[in-house]
Amino acid sequence: MKVVSIHFPEVMNHLGSTDVLMVVCTAKNGLLEQKEFFLLETSKEGKTRRKRRRETLIGFLPHIPCAETEPTTQTCVLAGNQTDDWNPFAYPYKKLDYGKWELYIPPKKNKSLLIPHGSKLKVVIRSKSGEILYRISPWAKYVAREGDNVTYDWIHWDPEHTYKLKHSRPKKPRSLRIYESHVGISSYEGKVASYKHFTCNVLPRIKDLGYNCIQLMAIMEHAYYASFGYQITSFFAASSRYGTPEELKELVDTAHSMDIIVLLDVVHSHASKNSEDGLNMFDGTDSCYFHSGPRGNHDLWDSRLFAYSSWEVLRFLLSNIRWWLEEYGFDGFRFDGVTSMLYHHHGMGQGFSGDYHEYFGLHVDEDALIYLMLANHLVHTLYPDAITVAEDVSGMPALCSPISQGGCGFDYRLAMAIPDKWIQLLKEFKDEDWNMGNIVHTLTNRRYLEKCIAYAESHDQALVGDKTLAFWLMDAEMYTNMSVLTPFTPVIDRGIQLHKMIRLITHALGGEGYLNFMGNEFGHPEWLDFPRKGNNESYHYARRQFHLTDDDLLRYKFLNNFDRDMNKLEERYGWLSAPQAYVSEKHEDNKVIAFERAGLLFIFNFHPSKSYTDYRVGTKVPGKFKIVLDSDAPEYGGHQRLDHKTDFFSEAFGHNGLPNSLLVYIPSRVALILHNVDLPN
Repeated sequence: MKVVSIHFPEVMNHLGSTDVLMVVCTAKNGLLEQKEFFLLETSKEGKTRRKRRRETLIGFLPHIPCAETEPTTQTCVLAGNQTDDWNPFAYPYKKLDYGKWELYIPPKKNKSLLIPHGSKLKVVIRSKSGEILYRISPWAKYVAREGDNVTYDWIHWDPEHTYKLKHSRPKKPRSLRIYESHVGISSYEGKVASYKHFTCNVLPRIKDLGYNCIQLMAIMEHAYYASFGYQITSFFAASSRYGTPEELKELVDTAHSMDIIVLLDVVHSHASKNSEDGLNMFDGTDSCYFHSGPRGNHDLWDSRLFAYSSWEVLRFLLSNIRWWLEEYGFDGFRFDGVTSMLYHHHGMGQGFSGDYHEYFGLHVDEDALIYLMLANHLVHTLYPDAITVAEDVSGMPALCSPISQGGCGFDYRLAMAIPDKWIQLLKEFKDEDWNMGNIVHTLTNRRYLEKCIAYAESHDQALVGDKTLAFWLMDAEMYTNMSVLTPFTPVIDRGIQLHKMIRLITHALGGEGYLNFMGNEFGHPEWLDFPRKGNNESYHYARRQFHLTDDDLLRYKFLNNFDRDMNKLEERYGWLSAPQAYVSEKHEDNKVIAFERAGLLFIFNFHPSKSYTDYRVGTKVPGKFKIVLDSDAPEYGGHQRLDHKTDFFSEAFGHNGLPNSLLVYIPSRVALILHNVDLPN
């Protein structure tokens, strides 16, 4: 690990009047010095332990190395079903200092492994109280459930033929367009889909839609499928319900061959309360990996909270980060539950207003903040082009500022206020009462020099108990009136037009990256509900019906076409990587929003019934303008009210603070993108 020294005088030189100053003030008690000290000590220890590769645990010749951390354990033994018939005294670990235990199992005389591939294993622990515990190693890289068993088994994974990554990592994209994905629900069939299915059937769709990044959810092993992958039981194991580790590697490698980067939805904010197949009570105490007592429990999530002050916990989590990067070839991470990590109150019952007192004080968990800085430092040191995204609803200042400048080091944060705004408008306001200024404020309200991932909806809005945008807009009529053989009903017409407009203005104005949850690009009907007792273990709502968009007789294809062309236009012009847009108009009576970004002129008419001829729109640079995207085009389910052969010429007539303007026709519920063809490419 490369070690970088950070000193306060150097940090202060970068500050100016930015929010980073506040983070440095929070870094009392030598937070940054503690970071540097930890990295130095870890790198020294790593030199003597690297050959053992504790994080890989099992699978190296000529010996099989194993290691655990159990500070209160009296004895520790490795047992298995194919070597010793679960003899709890077969392979005892050697106790080291600081609660560490290690074991080396020599090969057979013929140099083959004593533990064959596919063996079931357990760590047998005699706890401080004398209780005998059978546990799965926290470092297990493959666990699986046999038949109808409730708990998972640790399986020794050492196949004769392993998948070797063939393709190099794609370069860091100029603009980030993320397709949020869940492998298990990626089929239209009522079952858990596989890595193979996703690789063969979904990756080509993602490529065709113009996304250059996949965010994979629910990959880290979780015993409870309905947790959506957020109750992790085995942190180093890729979920076996979708297939093998080799098949996941093939998925990532195939994405790389398509020039698509892959982010892992990493959950280090909490862990499952399972003890037989999870981390909880691993050594018989509640404090082996977590805070002891009430502080170690998340009451809302019913899960355990890591003790980030523990060096062994930091080693465990940082090793986990490195494992996913190096073993599977992931290109970065979306860190889940960052708000919960940052504050002792975990964000519960807090209405963050942006006041600095909400972000700095004793309620901030500095140990968790240090861990996030360490994680970002590790990721970007190992792979400078790697990407990290923070899921933080609080708006913590400097979360996406460089560590060298006193920040936390994330590349992006999720713009979590945007989907809430769209849902609020659809639930509580008539179309004619939408406030254009409030929409623009929500889309542009982000911290200077901190990049955001904008999205109109994610998996959160698709879950049972909520509705997707398409379902809020069209509801039950999606079941009966989506055929092109029937006339538009007012509900379906409104829904299709607003669905396109909401997604485009979010894409163009809301951030420096864009995210879509799988299926929502074509207005996937219904909601997500994983099989559970409450729905009789049904898979009916735990699937993605991609076949709907392949049916030429259904209107879903129109939304899919628009999403594809929107992404490919962004790839061509790069508005996500351009400076923030200048909004020249947000007219409340006319319901018109206009802005310029990346040399393009965006015009939105949200009025439900009024169309405007010769509507004057300001522009900074004079020239001839052509339509490059029109939501009213027939291939997008529009009414074809615009002539794309028409050229729009600006005149030196100032308007809305801009030196030039042009006259355009903007029909009701239509979004337009105009390109100034006189500008250089």
